[in-house]
Amino acid sequence: MKWLDQIKWDAQGLVPVIAQEASTGDVLMFAWMNREALHKTAELKRAVYFSRSRNKLWFKGEESGHVQTVHEMRLDCDNDVVLLKVTQLGHEPGIACHTGRHSCFFQQYQNGEWTATEPVLKDPETIYK
Repeated sequence: MKWLDQIKWDAQGLVPVIAQEASTGDVLMFAWMNREALHKTAELKRAVYFSRSRNKLWFKGEESGHVQTVHEMRLDCDNDVVLLKVTQLGHEPGIACHTGRHSCFFQQYQNGEWTATEPVLKDPETIYK
């Protein structure tokens, strides 16, 4: 598949991926994909990542139900970062973060420290079993 060969994979065969909410432009999360994950994402129109900690494919939402439907896949100018434009499903507003928040980027630098600026929408203890 030529389109996969155009990506500059790192030494571990991974590429960084940013998930952005299609409707709002919010950056939801950052993750990694290998060739298989990116191919499955394109095929299924659903975000499939590669979990480095578990060393396996991670179908976003497989445990939490917080699935990401993929509307667009984009590649940056250096061919080494993928951007997914997604709809975050499973809760309204969608929860992308394992902490139960809308976005993984909920901490903001303020007055010399990182402050949580987004609320927990759902207790993570009730999301993951």
